[in-house]
Amino acid sequence: MTPSLLKRLQSVDTPTVCNAIEVAQGKRGFDAFTRGTMLCSAPNEPAVVGYARTAKIAAVHAPTEPSEVIKERRKAYYKHMAHAPMPAIAVVEDTDFPNCIGAYWGEINTTVHKGFGLSGTLTNGVMRDLGDVPSGYPVIAGSIGPSHGFVHVKEIGTPVEIFGLTVEDGDLVHADRHGAVVIPKDVIETLEDAIEKLLSTEHLILEPARKAGFDFETFEKAWAEFEKSRT
Repeated sequence: MTPSLLKRLQSVDTPTVCNAIEVAQGKRGFDAFTRGTMLCSAPNEPAVVGYARTAKIAAVHAPTEPSEVIKERRKAYYKHMAHAPMPAIAVVEDTDFPNCIGAYWGEINTTVHKGFGLSGTLTNGVMRDLGDVPSGYPVIAGSIGPSHGFVHVKEIGTPVEIFGLTVEDGDLVHADRHGAVVIPKDVIETLEDAIEKLLSTEHLILEPARKAGFDFETFEKAWAEFEKSRT
């Protein structure tokens, strides 16, 4: 990912990226995106873009492994996050889903991850301390709750599933208040051009639709130009 592509991805929302991937692939059918409604701690901040650092947690039940094992795994988790290739995003599956109760993403954990240099978090789990999550570190989560429960790390660096989206460690992820997508490796080289093409073709219909006097005849002409530009 070039600095130019990163900057462009940070400037657009996730639906735009989803559409641009189809432009780059030359067909519809791209399906590496989340399903259902997610919540964002900072819906007005730019999208989160980065290479996934994955992990799995649980919180409903207390861990049954020895405390030393849990502590060592927690330490290994933070080391995994701290050594992420940048830009990076924490992608953490709560295995209690859809009955998650443990708010792993509060003021302390978000501040620690931001301090490591990560750009944000994508999780199907719980977030809290919404007024204290540091700016510039959005959390896209499955729910909001007050307690951390018995939250503990179960796996590090393994494939995870977030709202129907499978994410592997190292995948390039784009996420915002709409949800998230995994950007296929085979479109990365052409994705920036695809975004530009998409935005220019959308302008063909949006510009006349926003002007006074827009009617069906104007729409019909604009839509013909819009369709022509997409073929």
